[in-house]
Amino acid sequence: MVQRFTNFVRGLATNWIGSLGVALTTTAFVLFVVVELLRLLGIVTSSYIGLITYMALPLLFVVGLLLIPFGWARYRKQTGKTTRELLEERFSPEDIRGEPLGSRLFRTFVILTIVNILFLGGGTARMLHFMEEPVFCGTACHGIMEPEWTTYQDSPHARVRCVDCHVGEGAEAVINSKINGLKQIISATFKTYPRPIPTPVHQLRPARETCEKCHWPDKFIGDRLVKIVHYAMDEANTPRYTTLSLKVGSGRGERRGEIHWHVAARNEVRYTSVDDEREEIIWVEVRRPDGTYHRYRNRALDVTDAAAAPSVRVMDCVDCHNRATHIFEDPEEAVDRRFAEGLLDRSVPFLKQQAVAALTGDYPDLESAMAGIDNQLNGWYQRYDRRIWAAKSDAIDQAVSVLQQVYRRNIHPFMNVGWNVHPDHLGHRGDRGGCFRCHNRDMVDEQGRAVPYDCTLCHSILARDSDHPFEYLLPAPEKGDPDARLHEYLGGEFLHSQD
Repeated sequence: MVQRFTNFVRGLATNWIGSLGVALTTTAFVLFVVVELLRLLGIVTSSYIGLITYMALPLLFVVGLLLIPFGWARYRKQTGKTTRELLEERFSPEDIRGEPLGSRLFRTFVILTIVNILFLGGGTARMLHFMEEPVFCGTACHGIMEPEWTTYQDSPHARVRCVDCHVGEGAEAVINSKINGLKQIISATFKTYPRPIPTPVHQLRPARETCEKCHWPDKFIGDRLVKIVHYAMDEANTPRYTTLSLKVGSGRGERRGEIHWHVAARNEVRYTSVDDEREEIIWVEVRRPDGTYHRYRNRALDVTDAAAAPSVRVMDCVDCHNRATHIFEDPEEAVDRRFAEGLLDRSVPFLKQQAVAALTGDYPDLESAMAGIDNQLNGWYQRYDRRIWAAKSDAIDQAVSVLQQVYRRNIHPFMNVGWNVHPDHLGHRGDRGGCFRCHNRDMVDEQGRAVPYDCTLCHSILARDSDHPFEYLLPAPEKGDPDARLHEYLGGEFLHSQD
């Protein structure tokens, strides 16, 4: 059997073109099988090897197959012989002798054709499956997608595949995604991609097809308690609490101010913005029960300068949850989060202040940032008080390691990703962005009435920048009693408040 296959291959290799075709086809097939076995055994895991296995090797296989008949045709033209004469020259009489099921040559050709079809079909299926894996999306384009890949792995959706949000369902969506991927390959090859990569607002699937498969708006009922902890930049890194009772709701009821009223099926909110960033809203309008729309226009904008604004958009989940997966942190909020998680030691004096200073330093590259963060913390505490530096050396070293990880997670100089390059529209910071893009005093209707923007519209405030997470629920201590203490069991711990 082996000898018959060898003779068949030699017969196909009529000249150097045919020989090259045979070599490419055979080599690609053998390498594919070997690498695929190594991947199944877990020995090979690199996405770059996957690119070679599922894209380059099948391509070489097809090129080799095409070269074989091309070489045969050229050999026939050079010799002037007929096909019959060439078959008798290249193969033995036993191979071309007719039999009930055809000649050996014909049967070998049929078997190899079936093998080729199975190989190409299986290779294509494996390629499509491999290209749907998150590791391919995040690592195949070298450092281009590094910011998105890094934040994805630390996100609430780290177990959701990229394609579940970025690629639609059905053959048409798959084809469109591959065409778009081809454009990205060309952009990556010739380095014409933007830095940083903009949010693909036009390519995202509708939220109704993605978010709402898991997050069902009709089941958003009741309120949600949120406790936000910020730490002061003082010696004690004092925690300050803001506690909100969010009026989540589904928007189906009559209660005023439910957050998900904006995406309820019975309502429709439309708007247009200055650009694709959707940070400056030109106007927003709400559909009334009679089908007409009530519009509010931003009087603070020169609308004539926004003539080239994108088309009207119907509001959905991602208009607020625009960083649901690729979440880039604010430096101060990142430090607060590590304090809350117990990764930073509050007993180190002024650690919040110095941590933020270390993270926001002016560093030319990642290596300089790692050294700069170390120098900032250790150098400052040595100058501040060497006794504290010596006593808290382990906690300071831990802080250096944590802050270096925070920096690597959020800052990517190669792609021009710095602090707050990708703003989060969920909620708001101070009196700007997020909800206040629409809910502000300048967004008014024809009668001059503004879109409601008072603080209690979407949440009740239980504490605001307080030393107690439930400030407004605590009874006041008795007047004139300086030692009066309030003891309440809240959130699994005893919290004490003193007048």
